[in-house]
This record gives sequence, C-alpha cells and structure tokens, in this order.
Amino acid sequence: MSPIGTVWRKEVRESLRDRRTLVSALLFGPLFGPLILAAALQFLVQRTADEADQRLEIAVRHAERAPNLVTWLEARSVVVTPVELDDAATRRAVRERTHPLVLSIPEDFGERLAGARPALLQLYSDAAGGRADRNAARTRMLVAQYGASIGRLRLLARGVDPLLTAPLAVQDIDVSTPQSRSVTVLGMLSYLLLLAMILGGLYLAIDATAGERERHSLEPLLTTPVPRAQLIHGKILAATTFMIVSLTLTAIACAVALRFVALENFGMSAHLDAAVVLKIILVTAPLAPAAAGLMTVVASFTRSYREAQTWLGVVMLVPTLPIAFVGLAELQPSLAFAAVPSLGQHFLITSLLRGAALEPSHVLVSVMASLALGAVLAWIAGRLYHRESLLG
Repeated sequence: MSPIGTVWRKEVRESLRDRRTLVSALLFGPLFGPLILAAALQFLVQRTADEADQRLEIAVRHAERAPNLVTWLEARSVVVTPVELDDAATRRAVRERTHPLVLSIPEDFGERLAGARPALLQLYSDAAGGRADRNAARTRMLVAQYGASIGRLRLLARGVDPLLTAPLAVQDIDVSTPQSRSVTVLGMLSYLLLLAMILGGLYLAIDATAGERERHSLEPLLTTPVPRAQLIHGKILAATTFMIVSLTLTAIACAVALRFVALENFGMSAHLDAAVVLKIILVTAPLAPAAAGLMTVVASFTRSYREAQTWLGVVMLVPTLPIAFVGLAELQPSLAFAAVPSLGQHFLITSLLRGAALEPSHVLVSVMASLALGAVLAWIAGRLYHRESLLG
C-alpha cells in the first residue's frame, strides 16, 4: 500500500496546484449546481403562487345570450371581456394571443337551456401554450360547476332531492408528509449529486493517462520500480478522493441553498439537516471508486487530453441514465434495483428526502455492489496499464 499512498499524495498535491481542477471539482459542481437548483425551484414556487393569485380572464362572444352565466363567472373573480368576432377572427385572436381564451355562446343557448336540453358552449384555446391550456382547464371546471348548480335547481323545482343523484362520496385522506411531498420537486437532487461527484474527479481521471502521455511524463513514470497496477490504483484513489470531496460540498451546499426556497407555501418541506446530509454522503460515496475506475479505463484508450474530454463527457452520462429511466418506467425500490449502481443510490437518497427509514438490506446491497464494481474497474485499469500501446 505504500506505493499506492505515495502516488495518491502526489496526484492530490498536483491537483490542488491546478486551478482548472480546483474550479471544476470544488467550485463549479458544488456551488453552481445547488444555486441553479435552488433558483429554479424558487422561480417555480413564485410562478405558481403568481398564477394562483392571478384572476382568470375570458373573452366571451355574444355575452348577451347568457347573462346569468356571465354574472356567475364575474362573481367568482373572473374578468369577462365581451367581444364581437366571427369564427375566423376568434381563431386568429387565440393564435396571436390577443385573446388567449374565448368562450362562445351559440344563438340557441337560451332556448336549449330553457328546454332542459344540453346547451352547447364553444371554448377556443391554444393547447400549445402552457398557461393558456391551464386557464382553459380552469374555465371548463367553472362551467361544469355552473352546470351542476343548474341541475340541482332543476331537481329542486321538481321536488327531487339533488343528493339522490350522488349515491357515493369519496373522502380524500392524504397520508403524505411535507417531507415526502417535497420529493416531487427534489427528485432531481440525486442526479445533481451524482453529476457533481463525477465532475469532481473528471480532470484528474483524464490526467492519469491522457494527460501524462501528452506531457511525455508517462514513460518515465512507468520506468520506476513500482508495479504499474499500483501506479494506476493510486491515481484512481486520488480521483475518488476528489469525487467524495465534491460530493460532500455539493450535499452541504444543497442543504443550505434549499433553506431559502419557500416550499412551505405549498405544504412541502426540504428537511435536510446534518444527519440527513451525512447519510446521503455515506450512501452515495461508495459509487465514487466505480466512477473513477470507469473514467480511468476510458481515458487509457485515448491519445490526447482533448480526445479524453470528448469521450468522458459522454461516459459520465452512463451513471445518470438509470435515474432518468426511473421516472419513465415509474420503478419502485427493490432489492434487485439496489444492486444497480447509481440506481440504488437514487432510491436511497429519495427515501432519505421522504424522511423514511432506510432498509438495511438495500443499503448493504447498494454499497457492496458499487464497491465491487469499483474493484473490478480498478483491476481492469491495472491490467490495461501493462499494455505497450499505452505509451502511444
């Protein structure tokens, strides 16, 4: 272990002198990632709050044909704007956002309503516009409520209890907690942590082979009376160290940044105290050796520093792909998924964010699988270092 420790100290010392490594490993990921996450969440919270407080605006064609409906809408803080447009002009106004939402009252609306027949209403909207589509949904809900109130009045006028038409009632009982609800917006936190961790050792992993070869310092290094496998294992250990430092700084920065996001306004709580942050670091850190080993293996096949950057920029997405697949397939935690590196860490982090107790078997399987993969990749890297083609 003495040669490995010597190489580790040498790589760490040289990396600390390299400003590019320090900026990418200890500043860019740990600082900007949490800041961007907190800013995006705060923007989402503020935008949602503004939309909830904003009054619904509806342009109504032929409002005189349904005065009671217009009065009912205005009583619910809806801004009704009467317009005189034909069908073509209405479609153009909606597409050009002059009137994003137009409710048209047909000529026979009053007659059909008085005859107790379904009265047609035409709602013009643009489904491609997110906000307009949400406002259209609010309008449909208000019109449905108005129609339901008319239906109840018709039953009362005929001496029928309106409750007879509702034989069943559902009472919603939400058993979620503010912590568990926050996972809906903090689900990308595990992706951010893994990405920041990988970036922490990216440049050091590139420098292990491609950088040394390009500076013509690899050949003298290999002539030292030290087994080549121990040389590369020391470099992998140094990259792992930087990854764990980057992971730690990112987790702490996320916990601090999320304190300034007003999730409480929506019944959510990002409870990231010191104990939770420490657990997140401990369950994620075992993935660092595997990431460092994978990057070192890929870098050993490249001929230049720039080529290594190109390949590793693609390879670093591999650990994050299982996390993206989780949302699409709606996977649930299981012992089998815990054995998949990065996927197991994602489920453990999600459980911690929910405030749930970790399953010991899942933690053990996730840690052992990640460390085993790291050991295999380190062994492969050591074998690759014995190739004569390594020197180019």
